[in-house]
Amino acid sequence: MNSLSTSTALALFGGEPVRTTLLPYGHQSLTEDDLQAVLDVLRSDWITTGPKIDEFEEVFASYVGSKHAVSFSSGTAALHGAVAVAGVERGHEVITTPLTFCATANSVLYQQAVPKFADVTQDTLTLDPSEVERLVSRQTKAILPVDYAGHPADLDELLLLAEREGLVVIEDATHALGARYRGRDVGSVSHMTVFSFHPVKHLTTGEGGMVTTDNDTYARQLRSFRNHGIDVDVRARQTTGQWYYEMKTLGYNYRLTDIGCALGLSQMPRLNKNIERRREIAKLYKENFQTLDALRLPFIRPDSESSWHLYPVRINLKVVQGTRDEIFQALRAEGIGVNMHYIPVYLHPYYQHRFNSRDTSCPNAERSYRELISLPMFQSMTDEDVQDVVTAVEKVIRHFS
Repeated sequence: MNSLSTSTALALFGGEPVRTTLLPYGHQSLTEDDLQAVLDVLRSDWITTGPKIDEFEEVFASYVGSKHAVSFSSGTAALHGAVAVAGVERGHEVITTPLTFCATANSVLYQQAVPKFADVTQDTLTLDPSEVERLVSRQTKAILPVDYAGHPADLDELLLLAEREGLVVIEDATHALGARYRGRDVGSVSHMTVFSFHPVKHLTTGEGGMVTTDNDTYARQLRSFRNHGIDVDVRARQTTGQWYYEMKTLGYNYRLTDIGCALGLSQMPRLNKNIERRREIAKLYKENFQTLDALRLPFIRPDSESSWHLYPVRINLKVVQGTRDEIFQALRAEGIGVNMHYIPVYLHPYYQHRFNSRDTSCPNAERSYRELISLPMFQSMTDEDVQDVVTAVEKVIRHFS
């Protein structure tokens, strides 16, 4: 670790970098127990469609306080499944946020429906209920909020709107495992809640996802949807000695393997510790950056607890002599693997060409896009790693100020 006194010249311009090896913005955290759990499954009779799937789903449902948890091969597959069983079809509209990874809106396209983008709030960058209400039409079937960076959306307000209009709320909580909203665990609030187990998340199965719900019909349909639309899985048929099955709907092969479930199960006992470490890192960032006028730090509402998938800061372009992209490149040169989340979905070429989304306007999302940088945030970061980020940010901001 280097201090500011070692070199005040930016590495971008030939100075000594804060780090000689890049610190990524996110990274998986695995132990020998995790490796052994996977090895045990590889030596068993079932490496997919086996008993570890039920076990993982039961443990996960208990953790978030939901009646059902249905695993999928990815968070994207889980989103698709939730949108499908909500009854979204051709001609329907789903209102969602533009400040998200494209998979959120793409899951609507998979059902031949149309995503409608409502703006985000200025504080938490989550879906603004008043903007959602403005877009509701006779074609609207569902609302798809995102718990941006790990901070829950305004779920009660959206659920009230959904009840009044006869809509389904599908919460994209792929950032928010372990977050809490008004005293309730995320995963137990919305009609359906979607999680992701990508390696940069709080818990990983390699790739993987989960939908939680208290609705028995949704759970049954989700299990069929991930299994080609077939009404009974192969292990159940083998257990009963039966061969007969029926494909009752059009489904997909979206099953999570026993290998992935074993990996997830192995990490579940460490999940609270992982989330707590992320909160510690967020606290250290806040303590060090709160006096920097050039940065707008993430806002946490009093009724919510973030689980800190990301730590996104916004550059105050009024007080720095440079752009977000210049500051981004300067931090990367210092060995800090910053990232950016996200380009508003409707600005992607595919959306502009297919939907003429140039007519869509979400000022808060677009302004934030020009300002956002995500700092490294993962549970295996050391205090020295955090200090390197602090040193590099202060060094770069001082230069551009």
